[in-house]
Amino acid sequence: MAAGNWANEDELELVNEDGFVYKRRKKFHLDPTAAPKLKDPAFEEKNRLQRKKKALMKIKDRYQNEINQWELLSTTLSKMQQNQPTLYQERDTVSFNSPVMSSDPTCQPLVDQLLTQVEAQEAVIGNISKLCDVVEAVWTAQEEKMKQSVLDLPIWAHTPGELISSLCSD
Repeated sequence: MAAGNWANEDELELVNEDGFVYKRRKKFHLDPTAAPKLKDPAFEEKNRLQRKKKALMKIKDRYQNEINQWELLSTTLSKMQQNQPTLYQERDTVSFNSPVMSSDPTCQPLVDQLLTQVEAQEAVIGNISKLCDVVEAVWTAQEEKMKQSVLDLPIWAHTPGELISSLCSD
């Protein structure tokens, strides 16, 4: 539907919801012919503070969830970093105490060093894999939350015939 098809452009407002821009009818219509009503400033201030508090609580909850997710990732990373030095020490003691299979004794320290590096890289890859699993779980939960918000829209409560008839009546 083109924007020019509407009867009165002043009755529309431009809405931007997470990058999805569309026009909709304004929620509050003021009748210009009606006499202005006297408003109680104390009541209006109380309502404004309640709306502000509700909005701030919603933002706080959203940020708290993000903080919890980042703390989980941070603790996982710090555990990975703490395990790395002990891994190097264990590998060094094991590799130097192992029997020498080579006939050339000068190659043994190099082989032990390379073996230690490969084992450390294996541990790092395993830890990163675990971290990726955590991130994937967080992403899946976020995706399910978004899907549920779409499925909870009131439009799904109607049958397709009712939707068509309501669209044609407007």
